[in-house]
Amino acid sequence: MLRRVYMDCDEFKAQNEVQGTGLPFCGDIAVLGESVQMGAKTAPNRLVCQPMEGCDGTADGAPGELTRRRYLRFAEGGAGMIWFEATACCEEGRANPRQLRITENNLDDFKRIVEEIREAGRKKNGYAPLVIMQDTHSGRYSRPKGKPEPIIAYHNPILEDAAPVDSSRILSDEGMDQVRDKLVEAARLAEAAGFDGVDIKCCHGYLNAELLSAYHREGRYGGSLEGRTRLLREAAGGAAKSCGRDFIIAARLNLYDGFPYPWGFGVSEGGGLAFDPKEPAWLLQELEKAGVALVNLTMGNPYYNPHINRPFAVGSYEPEESPLEGAARMLHGAEKMKQAVPGLKVVGSGMSYLGAAAPFVAAGFIRRGGFDFAGFGRQAFAYPDFACSILRNGELQAQKLCVACSKCSELMRGGMTPGCVIRDGFYGELYREYRKNREGAE
Repeated sequence: MLRRVYMDCDEFKAQNEVQGTGLPFCGDIAVLGESVQMGAKTAPNRLVCQPMEGCDGTADGAPGELTRRRYLRFAEGGAGMIWFEATACCEEGRANPRQLRITENNLDDFKRIVEEIREAGRKKNGYAPLVIMQDTHSGRYSRPKGKPEPIIAYHNPILEDAAPVDSSRILSDEGMDQVRDKLVEAARLAEAAGFDGVDIKCCHGYLNAELLSAYHREGRYGGSLEGRTRLLREAAGGAAKSCGRDFIIAARLNLYDGFPYPWGFGVSEGGGLAFDPKEPAWLLQELEKAGVALVNLTMGNPYYNPHINRPFAVGSYEPEESPLEGAARMLHGAEKMKQAVPGLKVVGSGMSYLGAAAPFVAAGFIRRGGFDFAGFGRQAFAYPDFACSILRNGELQAQKLCVACSKCSELMRGGMTPGCVIRDGFYGELYREYRKNREGAE
């Protein structure tokens, strides 16, 4: 089993055939340079920097200097869309004390960074990327003061086996109503800050995503599919009504949690761990009716089963499947959703593990209508100018690729500011200091 990314395309093609993952490979990648129209907005190409949280904001939630450094590198790197990281809609919903949070008081700081992103793109590449702000509530992963202060939708025994959460931390229906209103208000602020759109985040085990599997929750936010999806649908619909018609309403959505029924979304009762697209397809159809024009599709929970989510190549456990199988599940899942809701623009995730083969796989999916954009997350940390390499040179350089070592995640879990410790000297030094301090403490 391969435990690293594909440094050359021949290696990928051989394993794709051996493992039967059925990923397309197209030698002509010109389609990645095409512009894509979404209402009055135009993405100058089909490459996306995925939302990668930097944990480097100020105490009041404004972007910090490292935030600015990161996004200016992304902008200069040439991607047609930058999916701006998780930005909390309220203080209690922050994932860490340095998570970004947009408010009336720091609105000018967000205006400044959005304009700087656009200007950096224009100056370096001749075009400005679209910038989408991710609007979130961290739910059970809330740590606004640096220690766990979970806010949960229901008790999940898979996640709470080692660390039970007190029932007082279950948010009431009235509390969910307040979160909905705060998500809508953050969307309004995002538009005022100059973002091109807002993503009502519903993925990776955070509050909105956890509700999708709240089969046993009573009240308006649980039980039926309509109830379990209520927060997402009403927040997205509220954002669409509160913002201008040219503002893009988006959602980053978990299609599949990787947990059995009734503790995970995207599986059927009695169906084991197999992905069932029925409920995700219904939800996307309803989101389109509510005014959502763009979706960014993902799977898994990075805190519990990162091989489903990233998928990772190195970690604290050995999955039963290969990383290529995980990437294929995510990409084929996005294609199924595009077929179910062809009117939505779709970002496919899971590209970084494919390494040098990623542009050619992305082109294959896009050419056959599998999705509209190719999203790169950890690759953007390691290789912020990946888009320029693809569009200008027709390939990714092996010596710049993300190696899927998960050290960026290790920094984040350790309470540090994450970045690529292999390709970026600043974060390499930070990681060495982190390990030294940790070993000294042990």
